[in-house]
Amino acid sequence: MRHPPCGPTGPNRRRWLVQASGAAALVLTAGLRAASAGMGISGYTVSLAELSAMLSERFPRRLSLAGLATLELQAPLLALRPEANRLRAQVPAVLSGPAVAPPHGGMLEVEFGLRYEPRDHTLRAHDIALQSLEIEGLDPAAAALLHAWAPRLARRALGEVVLHRLEPKDLALLDGLGLQPGAITVTAQGLAVTFERKPP
Repeated sequence: MRHPPCGPTGPNRRRWLVQASGAAALVLTAGLRAASAGMGISGYTVSLAELSAMLSERFPRRLSLAGLATLELQAPLLALRPEANRLRAQVPAVLSGPAVAPPHGGMLEVEFGLRYEPRDHTLRAHDIALQSLEIEGLDPAAAALLHAWAPRLARRALGEVVLHRLEPKDLALLDGLGLQPGAITVTAQGLAVTFERKPP
């Protein structure tokens, strides 16, 4: 028993077959391009090494404490915290200035989440939480000043700092598939950015 042919019949069948083959080729090509760029049809991955490299470009940074002292921050050491869906940064710091002599070294430690900024297609640090700011050898007055400023310094140090930027070729691929970056998850390997359908 012969089954009826699928799809159009007659003169339109050849055109339909050509169009269907072309669409399948485009989907396959998109999938291959995505895989070669570290992207998949369902998501996007960013390694800890990539995050650290871009973050390092934003340092050193110098933060003023009301003109009384300056906190100079060097490139952070990043760690992944999948259990909290956050990242931790240990930032070497040197405090110096009129209220602090000679300069004293120490460490700023913060945790933060990530968000996608559609205006410039970046992943940015946000929701900064101070864990500690320890500077060795400070006298009581300087230590009290630092303690008062610590939460604000933590936010200024890493708030909205860019950790990753999607490339134009990646964005063109997403646009072609009608997708956009969605949820960001911290994993044991780095970041997993899922793709979601653009709103109509």
